[in-house]
Amino acid sequence: MDIDHIEREVLIDAPAERVWAKVTAFPWVNDTTPGAFDLREGEVVVAEHSEYGKFPMLMERVEPGRFLAYRWASAFPGQEPVAGNSTRVELTLTEEDGRTRLRVVEAGFAALPEEHRRPAFDDNTHGWTDQLERLRQRVEQQAG
Repeated sequence: MDIDHIEREVLIDAPAERVWAKVTAFPWVNDTTPGAFDLREGEVVVAEHSEYGKFPMLMERVEPGRFLAYRWASAFPGQEPVAGNSTRVELTLTEEDGRTRLRVVEAGFAALPEEHRRPAFDDNTHGWTDQLERLRQRVEQQAG
């Protein structure tokens, strides 16, 4: 079994613009500061979760409304993402007949320290499944 990357996707009944607005608020980790962040390549934004702590995220590529890639140290709350403690998350939004397909790929678990590799991979595998469904529900309910 490959424990280096996770791939998940969800089809959301909403335009990409509305999905992007929710995605860039990082709801899977950011529950203390509502609203989207001002994302710029090369900058670090810090999302905060009331239970798990702060998560600095290095923005690597930003194509508004379409694509976002960032590096984060999800297994090491509070630590800046660097080689050896972080994974890279890619979020791709594709419009399909008025709906938006959101694809998530998180890679780099194999480079984590061995004692953190499997727990981080398992947590995030389940986390992405849950969080994408919650995101879909939030976006679709917003339309109503």
